[in-house]
Amino acid sequence: MTYFAGLDVSLEETAICIVDEVGRIVNEARAASDPQALSEALRNVDLPLERIGLEACSLTAWLHDGLRAEGLPAICIETRQANAAMKTMPNKTDRNDARALAQIMRTGWYRQVHVKSRQCRLWRSLLVARRTVLNEMRSIENVVRAMLREAGVKLGTPSRTAFAGRVRELADAEVMAMVEPLLAILSVMLKEFARLTRRVLDIVRKEEVCRRLMSAPGVGPITALCFRATIDRPDRFSRSRNVGAHLGLTPARYQSGETDIQGKVSRCGDELARTALYEAAHSLLVRSKKWSSLRAWGMNIAKRRGMARARVAVARKLAVILHRMWVDTTAFRYGKEPISTAAA
Repeated sequence: MTYFAGLDVSLEETAICIVDEVGRIVNEARAASDPQALSEALRNVDLPLERIGLEACSLTAWLHDGLRAEGLPAICIETRQANAAMKTMPNKTDRNDARALAQIMRTGWYRQVHVKSRQCRLWRSLLVARRTVLNEMRSIENVVRAMLREAGVKLGTPSRTAFAGRVRELADAEVMAMVEPLLAILSVMLKEFARLTRRVLDIVRKEEVCRRLMSAPGVGPITALCFRATIDRPDRFSRSRNVGAHLGLTPARYQSGETDIQGKVSRCGDELARTALYEAAHSLLVRSKKWSSLRAWGMNIAKRRGMARARVAVARKLAVILHRMWVDTTAFRYGKEPISTAAA
């Protein structure tokens, strides 16, 4: 007889439920949310476990890797499917959630989530840290601008490095008494932001895949490393076109009877990578001067449907192209410029 386990993970403790192949509960327990503690708890049951299911959460990657290292068949489950099964329980408790996960493992009604390598997780953490500092700097700058407007001072659009100097030049003593602490915080954040950016650049210089991805117009070090960390293993996609849907860059669809609605992009998947690709698409369409078939295709969409739709379309196509470049180990191909365009 085979057995299946469901683990409902929380920050401090994990609820464990083990069922047999007909769905009967064989064992229930609780253990600390630590790979070693969970491994010991599962081995103490002394049953041949076919699958062990964990819902995707912040601790899942660490626990998944630890259980796999111990030789246990741990599987990370897609969150929305796990939640759908948990809602069938009348009461929301950790014990019932573990039972629902165990039944999912038994029936096979689940979608396995790819757990990224530790290196890719560290790279993504670095990018998140950099973006967080950048967002906080923008928030503080906007607060300073608002305080100056109250005094009738219009700051204009100075660069980030010249921001503090411009404020000190225009603000009077009374306003500066309130603004100076914010400028001191900005100075420290700007220094640390530069450190994080240099760290990203050092990684990209050593990564062959990132350097190859940067041959595409509009793709810089941030976008290349973000795409590299998000995809992790290109072979997990059977077709390159699936990458667009994985990153939430394809339209969501609702169909029921006579109703068939195609809405905006689904925005599923990694928000960080989706944003980076959108910014790369904007750069390709607006700032890039060299002709490419991708830019020509995007500008054609912009004329018919508007620039906003063109950015999303180019971002999706760029994701597909970057994946194919990675798989084929080739640089970006600009295509052959039409003779009439070249002459013009």
